[in-house]
Amino acid sequence: MGARSFLLSYRRGDRDLLNENESLRLVFWETTEACNLECVHCRRSGVSREVSRKDLSTQEAFRLIEGLARDFDPPPVLVLSGGEPMVRPDLFEMMRFAVEKHLRVALATNGTLITENVASEIARSGIHRVSISFDGAKKETHDSFRKMPGSFERAMAGFKSLQSFGMPMQINATVTRHNVQEVEEIFRMALELQAKSLHYFLLVPVGCGAEIEATYQLTPQEYEGTLRRVHELSRRGGLHVRPICAPHYFRILSEEKDPSLKNSRHGSFHSLTKGCLAGTGIVFVSHDGNVFPCGYLPLSCGNVRAGTLNEIWGASDILRKLRNEESLEGKCGECDHKKICSGCRARAYQESGNFLGEEPNCLYVPPSSGPGRLAFDPPV
Repeated sequence: MGARSFLLSYRRGDRDLLNENESLRLVFWETTEACNLECVHCRRSGVSREVSRKDLSTQEAFRLIEGLARDFDPPPVLVLSGGEPMVRPDLFEMMRFAVEKHLRVALATNGTLITENVASEIARSGIHRVSISFDGAKKETHDSFRKMPGSFERAMAGFKSLQSFGMPMQINATVTRHNVQEVEEIFRMALELQAKSLHYFLLVPVGCGAEIEATYQLTPQEYEGTLRRVHELSRRGGLHVRPICAPHYFRILSEEKDPSLKNSRHGSFHSLTKGCLAGTGIVFVSHDGNVFPCGYLPLSCGNVRAGTLNEIWGASDILRKLRNEESLEGKCGECDHKKICSGCRARAYQESGNFLGEEPNCLYVPPSSGPGRLAFDPPV
């Protein structure tokens, strides 16, 4: 999941690169569907151990990378994910090629295959950042979720090896009921490891995540409470903290009048990173070339084997609707925070089959008269 679920904050001064406009800023490329783990929350229902012939070939990958460098100004950040990207034998070749094309490149990995020699080669490739997933601050919590004994210790060893070669590191943590009580411990662990960023991913119930939803998915009340805890942690400083796949976090920032919402140049919410970025600032390219608004919203907008990503980005009706907040329906369409939140489009699709429908995990009741309110108080 962590290797598939990477959202990277590159910062320019105090501004996130996604803050400037609605052009394509991040491309998540599932380099392969193969993985050496069988995580209970994987966005895929089945996991392959072997690299598939359906994966984009090296030359097809080169064409994708060339298009990103040629067709977008500025070029988007390219995040190499999976599956587990370290399984792919030509990964380093693609890293170096992308760096030569002046792309900013990040690697999202579960960390278990990173030896000292591999870490050295990653660092020499010139990529900008690596994220490793820790789905708990304790090895028992992480290993049970990843379904591989020893995966926590192997990921930790990979993290420290990369750090020893000067690689800026990010920690990703998927938050469900199995580890929600470790949210603060994960924060302390990230501080101790001197990570640059910590991203808490709120489970989106697709693939295996749909199968475990009843057991692992937070209730809307728990979801709201978790976001408020993450907000409190973010204010402590020491590293960059944010929740991912948690769009109404931005509603909380607005309610709290958090200064991080204020853009130093524009000074308005409209110029800021908003909650759901599916199809607005990001896209997900699958291992076989299909382009989706994000890795959790299984609506194909085209395939890079049939056209360039730039052509798909401009022509897709699905993407155009996602960029227009006025297309939203139900409670999200009526919400006074829709321009900075938009609700999770993947959760809406999973719940109702309508990717423009309302976010099922949101407690907020938009104002029909008077101020908006929460349907229930979140847990303390």
